[in-house]
Amino acid sequence: MTQKIKILMIDDHPMIIEGYQNTLQFTKKENQELFIDIANNCDEAVKLMDKSVEREVPYDILFVDISLPASTDGRMTSGEDLAGYARETLPQAKIIILTMFNESFRIHNIIKTIDPEGFLIKSDLTSSELASAFQAVLNNPPFYSGTVNSYIRKVISSDIVIDEKNRKILHLLSQGVKTKNLASHLDISLSAIEKRKKQLREIFEVHDGQDETLLKEARNRGFV
Repeated sequence: MTQKIKILMIDDHPMIIEGYQNTLQFTKKENQELFIDIANNCDEAVKLMDKSVEREVPYDILFVDISLPASTDGRMTSGEDLAGYARETLPQAKIIILTMFNESFRIHNIIKTIDPEGFLIKSDLTSSELASAFQAVLNNPPFYSGTVNSYIRKVISSDIVIDEKNRKILHLLSQGVKTKNLASHLDISLSAIEKRKKQLREIFEVHDGQDETLLKEARNRGFV
């Protein structure tokens, strides 16, 4: 019996989408028929999602690139926001995230907020990995690429628990943001930030008070 699969691919690079399409059509199983729609930005993607719900032919799988231009109304600033919208609009659809970002904070955030059925870092990606991910997500999700898996392993094997604000402090410090400027990014006072940094130094057993040493330890444990 033929399995009809409706797919929406969202990426702002047409050549990348063409590569994904060719790979899936070339590697699909004999009984699978793929219907692929394409969106190059958030606005097009939202229109297609809404239309698929209206017509009662919702998408089965969405491929969502994280680095997308913001929507015209400014409500969506990236593929992360779009994936969040897809979760509400198409609750049955499986989401495969594709991204160039491989920092721990971003990986953690995407898993926590979107919990995608597939999560692929583009630098890990080969045609056979994309084909495997597609079949795995259809039949036995989740499928995570190598970089995502090694991040998850590092965090699980570490006995350190760090809340979202502390993760963000580490992430911003790793991006070169100075301590005095952290408050404006985090909506907490400078003294609260100093307290949190002290707590982080204790957690990671850093005694020299240097941000670099703290970041090095956090990197070693997969938190940055």
